[in-house]
Amino acid sequence: MMLWLLPALPLAGAVFLLLLGKAGDRWGHMVGTLMALASFGVAAWAFSDMLDRSNAQRAVHYSLFEWVPVAGLKVDFALQLDQLSMCFALLITGVGSLIHLYSIGYMAHDPGRRRFFAYLNLFLAAMLALVLAGNYLVLYLGWEGVGLASYLLIGFWYEKPSAATAAKKAFVVNRVGDMGLAIALMVMFATFGSVDYGTVFGAAGHASTATLTAIGLLLLLGACGKSAQVPLQSWLGDAMEGPTPVSALIHAATMVTAGVYLIARSNPIFDLAPGAQAAVMAVGAVTLLFGAIIGCAKDDIKKALAASTMSQIGYMILAAGLGPVGYAAAIMHLLTHGFFKAGLFLGAGSVMHAMNDETDMRRYGGLRKLLPITYATFGLGYLAILGVPPFAGFWSKDRIIEAAFTHGGFGGIITGIAALCGAGITAFYMTRVMIFTFFGERRWNEGTHPHEAPASMTGPMILLAFGSVFSGMLFAYGSALTNWLAPVVGSHHGEPFIPAWAITFFALAVVAAGIWVAYDQYASSPIPETAPAATPLVEAARRDLYGDAANEAAFMRPGQHLTRSLVFVDNRGIDGLVNTTAAIIGGLSARIRRVQTGFVRSYALSMFTGAALVVAALLAVRLL
Repeated sequence: MMLWLLPALPLAGAVFLLLLGKAGDRWGHMVGTLMALASFGVAAWAFSDMLDRSNAQRAVHYSLFEWVPVAGLKVDFALQLDQLSMCFALLITGVGSLIHLYSIGYMAHDPGRRRFFAYLNLFLAAMLALVLAGNYLVLYLGWEGVGLASYLLIGFWYEKPSAATAAKKAFVVNRVGDMGLAIALMVMFATFGSVDYGTVFGAAGHASTATLTAIGLLLLLGACGKSAQVPLQSWLGDAMEGPTPVSALIHAATMVTAGVYLIARSNPIFDLAPGAQAAVMAVGAVTLLFGAIIGCAKDDIKKALAASTMSQIGYMILAAGLGPVGYAAAIMHLLTHGFFKAGLFLGAGSVMHAMNDETDMRRYGGLRKLLPITYATFGLGYLAILGVPPFAGFWSKDRIIEAAFTHGGFGGIITGIAALCGAGITAFYMTRVMIFTFFGERRWNEGTHPHEAPASMTGPMILLAFGSVFSGMLFAYGSALTNWLAPVVGSHHGEPFIPAWAITFFALAVVAAGIWVAYDQYASSPIPETAPAATPLVEAARRDLYGDAANEAAFMRPGQHLTRSLVFVDNRGIDGLVNTTAAIIGGLSARIRRVQTGFVRSYALSMFTGAALVVAALLAVRLL
């Protein structure tokens, strides 16, 4: 199997476009798009080939070469394709290819378009290396590649100070999580003598619970960084400074899904470490509410959708923390989310394209008649993320809520209630986005002339809308996705202590309540062009629940004080001691040097004086 072609094709596209230079500005975007489509073709062929084999023979492990032959550490550059990585490969290449196609129209007039498509290709290559890795070290290589690509794309318009700052912020925050993953690999090697999946998972049952818990918590730290989960969530909203296709790629198919993949792939470790598993569940529950509350107060359409992503990834992390009862639900929501969130972001890009790059929803209004395709596709994504039947989110989000109540215990009840509350808040802020953008009075400037996007942009939006409608039914039919993933993540067919129909009823009732509250608040009165004075809670949401302030108080300020203290000790202590010693020696040398005159008479006088002193001393001793 030519498994290596999956990441190699977009990587070759990225290298070619970057080395080509300005000579490829006119057609470089076509090369980048063809490389993405070719990778999707390889993924589709691999999927077809996998379907022809039995469950026991579907996983393929392919070693390209010996990578790290160092003493006791032997690591091959190995790739692995199984049912879990197959899901991600199809999502990354499929949705990624549609985003490439959309970008042809969106970036048509940008002078850096060739460079942009090179970075998009690099992003796909890194993410594919991450999910196809046959061991944790290759995964780490892809993990860092994703971080590099996100830095380049978020800061693509680096001439804007806000974009450059956002790129640095994403890079620095993710480095915190990356340290967690790096230390986890060190602990694995120290404990198991390997970082290979098979060896680590096979020996996990013989390790102590404390060691497995430590590894699990370190992996969770890495996942929090890449997937923008509390407490490493602060970079995600600022990442909207990049071009809108970047936002779609990061939020739907690549970067933020990496943390979910890491936890799902490491399920044998988390299943044996209940403490780490509970921490995963708690982080997911907190983040899904955290992101939803922030989304309620954002007037920037992209930042509202970014907060939504934080919340939806929180659902996936929560499900992954539920163990075998939740892994398949997490992956199902990840896949359905890939369709409707990509569609929502591309729809937001279409609105911005029509509104001269305006992102403030208070300056929109009444666009449904002027942008009918955008309105229809965005609306289908809206219904999907709300979990309205029969759209995609209904099947996946309800499965997570059911899994929480199936998990049982106090934790299951609390997370189930948190997931229900999150569904209601999601309905509120997404209805707010719909009303602000497509309904009500027209609030844009007179020089703005909204128009529908070209076919190169609306085509991918339409295809993603089909996924928003039908993907959930496809994955849920006959427990198709659950059975597909069972050989990798296991399965648990327990029943929630609350009947499933009752959970569905409560979820839909909460969603309906969220829609009604938003409609009552925003559709019944004119929307001011300037945000009104806020209550303390709304102001907190506008400021991202003070996430940046908390990080500044907890880490940045103490770090600055620590750095200044170390500099003081270095300057006044270490350097002071060295400099004082040098000054003493220098002073003594200067004074001793005065007797070195170079005159023979001076040396003769010194010798005579010395001899006289010696003779005087001898005489004195003799007389005594």
